[in-house]
Amino acid sequence: MEVSFLGGPEPQRGVGVVAPFDFALDRELWRWVPDDISLRVTRTPYVPVEVSLDLARLVSEHETLGEAVRALGASEPEVIAYACTSGSFVGGAAGERAMCEAMTRAGELPSLTTSGALVEALEELGVGRIALVTPYTESVTQSLEDYLGEVGVTVTGRAFLGLTRHIWKVPYRSVVDMARQAVVGAADALFISCTNLPTYDAIPQLEAELRMPVLSANQVTMWAALRRLGAHAVGPYQALLLDRPSAHEVPAMPPVEPLPPIAPVSPAAPIGPVEPFGQVGPVGAATPPGQAALPAEPLPEDTEGWT
Repeated sequence: MEVSFLGGPEPQRGVGVVAPFDFALDRELWRWVPDDISLRVTRTPYVPVEVSLDLARLVSEHETLGEAVRALGASEPEVIAYACTSGSFVGGAAGERAMCEAMTRAGELPSLTTSGALVEALEELGVGRIALVTPYTESVTQSLEDYLGEVGVTVTGRAFLGLTRHIWKVPYRSVVDMARQAVVGAADALFISCTNLPTYDAIPQLEAELRMPVLSANQVTMWAALRRLGAHAVGPYQALLLDRPSAHEVPAMPPVEPLPPIAPVSPAAPIGPVEPFGQVGPVGAATPPGQAALPAEPLPEDTEGWT
């Protein structure tokens, strides 16, 4: 078959993703990505440690991040996203900033983390109080709450599963149940932590039920990474993804062309005598000169239905 007439493929812009070795939700990340952008995903080396604060520290070491970012460089991404919540909040706000700086140095590209993207999303929505859902143990959940407090976000309620493995197998039903438990007090939004916890299809249901924005780790990561490219994340009925004016951008007014000068008005010519058009006939119609007026026709006797 002759295929020489085919064009394409269309050019693809790239988002580099560094994920922990046990990350299993590549497909969920792709659901937020428009067709003209590709994800280039790499993973940190395997370590025989369960999900814990120790694991979070191991998968966020700067040397590990640097090697992953350099490996991604061969595919020429335009931005690097570290897709792990616990790995990016375990060192506090200063640790998160240092991770971004280490990745930027290694790849000479703009870089972000899931925890930093969460803070960015909360600022975008104007949210300062959140309910919190995690699959973690209590100690890891508390570390996230400490990080949020450090950046000025109050946690009004929380729920966690206490898992140390197989987080990607948690069903949506469990996520929804935890959300209902966590949303107490005066929360402005809900955050579902962990990039290995499925959330995409649960977000619209929870937003409709809870009447508040619902953010998840994978959602904010993709939203922030695509934003660096000037692109929009894809996701129906998700408050974070709705178009809204930026607080830092004021649209420029289009230039206004000056109106042409008004030409001077010539003095009106004097009006001459007006000749009569004709005499008025019996029905009030004007009759041209030289033509006799027509007699008026009588109205029909049957006028039913006339008004």
